[in-house]
Amino acid sequence: MNGNRHLVKRLLRNKGTLFGLIVIGASIFVAITAYFIAPDASPDANRIIVEIGGRKPGFRQRFLLVKKQEQPAPVSFFNRLLYGREDRFDYIPINAFSMKGDSIVVEKFVDEDVGERRSYPVSVAADLLSPERQSGNPPVFSPRVVTRHFWLGTDKYGRDILSRLLIGVRVSLAVGMVTVLLSLSVGVLLGALAGYFGGRVDEIILWLVNVVWSIPTLLLVFAIMLVLGKGFWQVFVAIGLTLWVNVARIVRGQVLAVREREYVEAAKALGYSHSRILFRHVLPNVMGPVWVVSASNFASAIVIEAGLSFLGVGVQPPQPSWGLMIKENYNFIITHNPMLALAPGLAIMALVLAFNLLGNGLRDVLDVRM
Repeated sequence: MNGNRHLVKRLLRNKGTLFGLIVIGASIFVAITAYFIAPDASPDANRIIVEIGGRKPGFRQRFLLVKKQEQPAPVSFFNRLLYGREDRFDYIPINAFSMKGDSIVVEKFVDEDVGERRSYPVSVAADLLSPERQSGNPPVFSPRVVTRHFWLGTDKYGRDILSRLLIGVRVSLAVGMVTVLLSLSVGVLLGALAGYFGGRVDEIILWLVNVVWSIPTLLLVFAIMLVLGKGFWQVFVAIGLTLWVNVARIVRGQVLAVREREYVEAAKALGYSHSRILFRHVLPNVMGPVWVVSASNFASAIVIEAGLSFLGVGVQPPQPSWGLMIKENYNFIITHNPMLALAPGLAIMALVLAFNLLGNGLRDVLDVRM
């Protein structure tokens, strides 16, 4: 226990590692609470308002909220936490409005200096305020008009970039986590078997590792996705099945160095089974380098997923993915609004840098170079 505390203290004394941990911790918090902190809390942050498409960061617009004809069913707290909540109103961008009898007359925003006159009945576009009972006045109707700030602008469909950026962090963290779990499961098992038993087992596993290693990662991912198809979970499996070779090679080398140690020979002399020796005596003493390469694999998975989504074979719209957001908005880089593509690019860079810094810190603390 004291040794673990000492390692944690050494890890936190490294400024780069501390920065990485802060970024990763903030990303995890955002991923969990995304639908509660995002300005657009609709599923996948897919509130399309084409009139305000392609706006610059800091854009502000007033909206008249009009009740939808079919109201969405209420959702539970956990359902909203995972998937968001459907809007109960349509957002009508307006420049001005006025009350005339039982109608609300608005100047609908169409484009810069362009408006369109429209009228809505009070019954669908107004809130009933509390009646002034003491004075005997009738209930007062007032239209629900809200002002929304788009801090990072809107994409070509009028969706809030900040909201899609916050919800998109879920994809990056999920693909990294699943990839690390898959790569550890396959890589540690095969590497440990190859290093411990040697001989024919080592030759077969090493041949498989070399074959997979010789195929470019992106090409191998494409081949796996041709079999599995496009989709959210297919991306995770495809990337996870390509990054295990790093883990297997490292574990094999570490097990080869450890299997001749005295405590392993003593365990064999006591008659322990191979499985007990391997999983209780060998693997716990070789996992230091594995944690380092796991952090590197986490960063690699985020980059690969972004590349696949950018090429259109990863996460499919309307689900927000940082790579998909770059694909949808990269044309704006050379026009009037480069932030639409730069924002997800900077988010990818920050998260990948955080995991690489964490890996460097783990390498130094665990002394894996020794």
